[in-house]
Amino acid sequence: MWTSRPLAALSGVLALATVAATAPAASADPRDEASLLQMNLCLSGYAGCFPGTEHPSVVDEAVEQVAATAPDAVSLNEACSGDVERIGRDTGYEVAFTTVVYRGGPLECRTPGGRGVFGNAVLTREPQVDREEAAFSSQRGSEERRWLCVTTTDDLVACTTHLAVAGTPEDQANQDAQCAELSDVMAAQGVRRAVLVAGDLNRRTDCAPTGAWSRSDAAAEQLPGIQQVAGTLSSLVPTSTEVLPMTYTDHDALLVTSRRRG
Repeated sequence: MWTSRPLAALSGVLALATVAATAPAASADPRDEASLLQMNLCLSGYAGCFPGTEHPSVVDEAVEQVAATAPDAVSLNEACSGDVERIGRDTGYEVAFTTVVYRGGPLECRTPGGRGVFGNAVLTREPQVDREEAAFSSQRGSEERRWLCVTTTDDLVACTTHLAVAGTPEDQANQDAQCAELSDVMAAQGVRRAVLVAGDLNRRTDCAPTGAWSRSDAAAEQLPGIQQVAGTLSSLVPTSTEVLPMTYTDHDALLVTSRRRG
């Protein structure tokens, strides 16, 4: 079991609140279910997978997945702030976006440009009342790795992250340290309320702390097993795991549904 550390203070989150006439109404009481949709969209314009996105086709596909599954929360990796804002606007979900620092500063998405900066995001059906984010203590390479958590009015904490790739032994040690810290973040959040943590972890072993469950996209056709969703067992009971094929990105989508206890 990982030792819990205090959460870092919120700093530098780019929050993009979206309001639409079709947005779900806030609930006074928590829903019986808590579901999360995880997607890696390969939107930067720099990665080798980007030509396959046929931008904006991958953004259209993400909107369709959210509309079809209506999850309580959505975790997006390798996203661009402008594209995420559009997904939020088209679905009526509220957006929190965190910018990934690359070689000392924000990375402008390209091909086409004008899509904002590169990063990760959490979208929620219900309004967000709190956001926390921080860079991992262990970093290696040019791309800073971060986590972001939001709390909604129905007392659900939804988090996203994108861990570093492990190639060399040094890279593996760095990724393991990030995984351990993510476990601590989840454990610290979980003492308060229901928590779902998702992301492309770039590993097939989970980062869930003691007292949490984990599900992965092990059944995916594309890069199976590295996208994962973890939940707090004290508050959430997992009920279903679905891998949803994606055409315009190199990761399939992962939808995990759980039942709230009590």
